[in-house]
Amino acid sequence: MRVFVTGATGFIGSAIVRELIGAGHEVLGLARSDAAAASLATAGAAAHRGSLDGLDSLKRGVDASDGVIHTGFIHDFSNFAAACELDRLAIEALGITLANSGRPLVVTSVSALLTPGRFGTEEDAANPISAAAHRVASEEAALSMASHGVRVSVVRLPPSVHGDIDHGFVPAMINVARSTGVSAYVGDGANRWSAVHRIDAARLYRLALEAALAGAKLHAIGDESVPIRDIASVIGRRLNVPIISKSPEEAAGHFGWLAHFLSMDYPMSSALTQERFGWRPVQPTLIPDIDREQYFTT
Repeated sequence: MRVFVTGATGFIGSAIVRELIGAGHEVLGLARSDAAAASLATAGAAAHRGSLDGLDSLKRGVDASDGVIHTGFIHDFSNFAAACELDRLAIEALGITLANSGRPLVVTSVSALLTPGRFGTEEDAANPISAAAHRVASEEAALSMASHGVRVSVVRLPPSVHGDIDHGFVPAMINVARSTGVSAYVGDGANRWSAVHRIDAARLYRLALEAALAGAKLHAIGDESVPIRDIASVIGRRLNVPIISKSPEEAAGHFGWLAHFLSMDYPMSSALTQERFGWRPVQPTLIPDIDREQYFTT
């Protein structure tokens, strides 16, 4: 299968590209720069020049492919609503171009659009007042394509997708601890994140592409429930700084934009995904993975 991948040079997308090629697929990766095109060539993929806001370029990428994996997203938390709206428009452009073809479309979603404080499952619908409410429209836009002859599926990612070259929330926590001299959590730190290694996640995207039925929701969850306090403890020990609590009122001043995410409580289950797709996370779990020198030397 020739697969068009958006976000193909990103942290998760680059792992998906390697997974697809290793399984015998061809990859056409969206590239907005010469550097991105060169990176794709090195990985053994072809480059399709364009960008997420270039809807015509997305449609041309779909036309040149047998299926699509959408991982591209502009991670601008200072203008999150606009980034989510662009994501929705991109998903609609991809889906409309695939309409009535039966070809697969795998779309990235997030676990934080479910109801917090309870174990989310694949059968749960997105909650319009969730922590990631702006992304609800993207998941709904994707799933609506099932009624238009698209074999669409959604992969929900947890707050922490970890592994080498991680540049997500855990590295942001490390940077805050370095700059402030303390490794902090919010309240009692018992609120939980789910997590997955990016190589395990990449394998699930491939399985979704190959086998998911229209309308399927898959959970890329390795760790179901990791207390934020445990993450802060690893960081404090590694950096040799005190591990302390910040009140919810203090958190915004201490963490900045990260405070919102460190206050979330989103344990997640992947039991149904594992049962239905034979997917098993085999890479290191979050705590041992971040307790490595690589996380503290970049």
